[in-house]
Amino acid sequence: MISRPLLGSRDVNINFGVKMILKYLYVFLISMVPIIELRGAIPVGMGLGLPIIPTYIVAVIGNMIPVPFIYLFAQKILKWGAECRIGFIQKFCSWCIKKGNHAGEKLMKKGKAGLFIGLTIFIGIPLPGTGAWTGTLAASILNMGFKKSVLAAILGVLLAGIITGLCSAGIFGAFGALFAVQ
Repeated sequence: MISRPLLGSRDVNINFGVKMILKYLYVFLISMVPIIELRGAIPVGMGLGLPIIPTYIVAVIGNMIPVPFIYLFAQKILKWGAECRIGFIQKFCSWCIKKGNHAGEKLMKKGKAGLFIGLTIFIGIPLPGTGAWTGTLAASILNMGFKKSVLAAILGVLLAGIITGLCSAGIFGAFGALFAVQ
C-alpha cells in the first residue's frame, strides 16, 4: 500500500502564499478608500498578522494611487454631483465640496508660503476628515499646482503611515502581551 499525504508541502506553500497575497490585497484596497485610507489599512494589516514594513509600503502605495486622479478630476465631478437632481448624490457631493473648501480655508490661513507645509501636515495627521483625499481636493480647489500637491500628499501619507504604524504596533503589541499564552 502506498500512502499519500492529503496535502503536500507544495500545496501548503501555495495556500499560504495565496492567503498572504489576499491579505496584502485587502490592505491595498482599504488604503484607497476615502476617509479610511491608510489610517484604516495599516491596523487591518497588523490585525491580519502581516509584518509592519510591507504593510506600510502596500498601504502607502494604495493610498497614493488615487491622488493624481483626485487632483485632476474630483473638483469637476463634485461640481457636477452637487448640481445633480438625485438627492443622496447631491448631498454627498455638496458635503465633499464644503469639506474641501473648509480644509482649503484652514490651509490658506497658514499663508501661501506655508501652504505646502500646511498641506503636508494636514494630510499627515491621522485624524478623521484629514488625509490624501481631502488634502488633494483642497489643493486642487486652491490651485496649488499638481507637482506640489502630489509631493505634499506623498510626504503627508508617509508621515500618517509612520504615526499609524507606531500606534498600531503599540496597540497590537499590548493585546499580544495581555493575551499571551504562557
